[in-house]
Amino acid sequence: MAHPTLSPTPDARRATRPVSGLIALLLAATLAACSTTSPDVVQPRDAQRLSQVQDATVLSVRPVVVEGRQSGVGGMAGGVVGGIAGSGVGGYRDSAVGAVLGAVVGAVVGNAVERYGTREEAVEVLVQLRNGERRAIVQARGQEVLNAGDPVLLVTTGGRTRVQRAPEVRS
Repeated sequence: MAHPTLSPTPDARRATRPVSGLIALLLAATLAACSTTSPDVVQPRDAQRLSQVQDATVLSVRPVVVEGRQSGVGGMAGGVVGGIAGSGVGGYRDSAVGAVLGAVVGAVVGNAVERYGTREEAVEVLVQLRNGERRAIVQARGQEVLNAGDPVLLVTTGGRTRVQRAPEVRS
């Protein structure tokens, strides 16, 4: 007598597909959001590197939004989730159409989720160097609040510049 193989029913397999796809989409969005332009976060590649420091004075600070990235991961994950979810609709022919439509809608939604999830509230800081030159630097909002007239330091490491408040000089 042959032993029956225990396997999930087609309905049970179909029910788990959207859940596993949703997990993949959330993982992709989370990984995409790990990057930042915050002046309070130092990237590993910038640790223990000599930086160039310039004295400056803040002329103005204005809020801006750094647009999110579109690496394609969100669109791909969304397409997979949408395709799997759409394939569970109706019979054989309907499931093929549902899979295609679900993949297209999922890709669009996944792309939007990735782009929105990686957006950053930032500031554009306009500064004047001691030699009279002016520079504009965009960076994520940090813990320091900068105002016009504040003495600051421009710290440049590996081609990236951040603005931070200058420490008080004591004699």
